Amino acid sequence: MKERLQELKQEALVKVKEATTLKELQDVRVAYLGKKGPITEVLRGMGKLSKEERPVIGELANTVRQDIASALDEKKESIEAEALEKQLAEETIDVSLPGRPAPVGGPHLLTSIVEEIEDLFIGMGFEVREGPEVETDYYNFEALNLPKGHPARDMQDSFYITEDILMRTHTSPVQARTMNAIDGSKSVKMICPGKVYRRDTDDATHSHQFTQIEGLYVDENVRMSDLKGVLDRFAKQMFGEDREIRLRPSFFPFTEPSVEMDISCKVCHGEGCHVCKKTGWIEILGAGMVHPRVLEMAGYDSQKYSGFAFGMGPERIAMLKYGVDDIRHFYTNDIRFLKQYHKA
Repeated sequence: MKERLQELKQEALVKVKEATTLKELQDVRVAYLGKKGPITEVLRGMGKLSKEERPVIGELANTVRQDIASALDEKKESIEAEALEKQLAEETIDVSLPGRPAPVGGPHLLTSIVEEIEDLFIGMGFEVREGPEVETDYYNFEALNLPKGHPARDMQDSFYITEDILMRTHTSPVQARTMNAIDGSKSVKMICPGKVYRRDTDDATHSHQFTQIEGLYVDENVRMSDLKGVLDRFAKQMFGEDREIRLRPSFFPFTEPSVEMDISCKVCHGEGCHVCKKTGWIEILGAGMVHPRVLEMAGYDSQKYSGFAFGMGPERIAMLKYGVDDIRHFYTNDIRFLKQYHKA
């Protein structure tokens, strides 16, 4: 029995040495150390041995099993080490190669324009105010000198929710709310950016939802010349120091007198081209002196206080500044368009 155990040990060690994969090594382990292996069979015959031989054979069998197990473990570590070295060699990383750039987002073009305009007017002493997009008929129209039945209401075809609640058609209600809260007790100098809504057919220059920025300055002795100075500074800051402005008479129910502001065409510098329709000028915003009735409804003494107001569309500003030819580009989320104006 001793001889048989020694033979099994030698056979097992030879096969361990010859194994080249973990699977082959596992097969050797099962074949010699498993419950149905030859060493187990030898041990089952120990019942036929004398009392003196049993402990000797038992100790030898344990030694043989331990030697085979140790050889298996050493071979397993060797095979795993070789596999790791091979994997590292095949998957070598060249750390000197440039990394793959991760695309990052940025402000939308309209967001950038709005923030630029806000910074400009904050620098001139204006504060930024916001208000609800779902508005009452009173603040959207009546407080701005547009009583029910006024023909100018037809110019702003509205989304009504109820008879007295609608989606605001301009951001002027924020001005009315602000003046109403002050109740004529002090001056106000503000701009109010935000989304507005009108029942309009979407095309290259119109949208049912767009953005507006309106401004208001009410104080003692505010004059039209103050309005012109603010708008001139705005035009030069946004479009270049060489741009000129002109004010044309117009009509808005909430201002009197009212004007439209044009800027000189940057393409032809006032000579006339296809961009400015041969006029040399491009219309950009509406403005005027706040109507006395609007001041009085907000609690101001129109004999003591005066003010000016203006309103502009950031989409139009962006289209003129960057040469965008279709307002729908701002809302269709075409990444090719948006990336052109991404500032890293």
